[in-house]
Formats: sequence, C-alpha cells, structure tokens
Amino acid sequence: MKFIHYLEHISGVSIYPLTSLIIFFVFFLALIWYVLGTDKSYIHSISELPLDKQENK
Repeated sequence: MKFIHYLEHISGVSIYPLTSLIIFFVFFLALIWYVLGTDKSYIHSISELPLDKQENK
C-alpha cells in the first residue's frame, strides 16, 4: 500500500498544503518588504564587513 492511500483516510488533510503555501507566501512577502524597506547605506556597510576585517590585519 502506498503512502497516498494512508492520507485518503485522514479527515481534513487537505488543509495542510494550503497552510504551507500561505506560510511560504507570507514569509517571502515579509522578506521582500524588509529588503526594500532597509536603508541602502546600511546594506552597503554590512556588505563590506568581510572586506574591512581583511584590511585591518
């Protein structure tokens, strides 16, 4: 017996794919909102941190 046959007997199992899709969509919307809302000078200074440490040696 395949795994899909076990899922057919569980009531309300169809809500799990929808829930995971909503969580995935909300996470990436929040990530895009954070990236677009962050100050560009802050992103530039953070991106140069690994290079700054090499120059100090």
